[in-house]
Amino acid sequence: MSFIPASVQSLVDQFARFPGIGKKTAQRLAFFVLKSNREDAALLAHAIMEVKTKILFCSVCGGITETDPCGICSDPKRNQNLICIVEEPADIFTFERANTFTGVYHVLGGVLSPLDGIGPDDLNIDRLLGRVKEGMEVILATNPSVEGDTTALYLGKLLKEKGVIVSRLARGLPVGGALEYTDDATLTRALEGRTTL
Repeated sequence: MSFIPASVQSLVDQFARFPGIGKKTAQRLAFFVLKSNREDAALLAHAIMEVKTKILFCSVCGGITETDPCGICSDPKRNQNLICIVEEPADIFTFERANTFTGVYHVLGGVLSPLDGIGPDDLNIDRLLGRVKEGMEVILATNPSVEGDTTALYLGKLLKEKGVIVSRLARGLPVGGALEYTDDATLTRALEGRTTL
């Protein structure tokens, strides 16, 4: 028998559906909302509904935007001959936070994963191939996982056939990291990708 009211339990269940949110965190979030005043709860609900009604995917890069094309694709200061390929729209904001990349992006919408039934036709690859031209540079910024590496190898082959310069993000030790806490795969990649001074 549960002593939590059904409406609170429903809110807990909804929060628990979020990635990285377990039952305990979902309960904390639900009780935070419960303690909040009505105006704050209304603002939260309004923000959620606005995201669902106003956000669309950029017809050029596949990133999220409220105007099409997005601000990055339509910015004349961005280098249109340098495309960074990422897995998901959220990855764009990781690069933009660093404030060092001056090119444009292309969102795949996932990675190749035959075990999950995700093949090339399920990703935003055709639009990418339509965007690239000979002599452009494409940076493959997929995650360093089996699926990410497989996707990068597949795309690298397709892009090289079109005369595109293809590069991959460097891998290795994080800034501020300690060698004793580094896993074997990261250390191996750091050794393979070493540079001369």
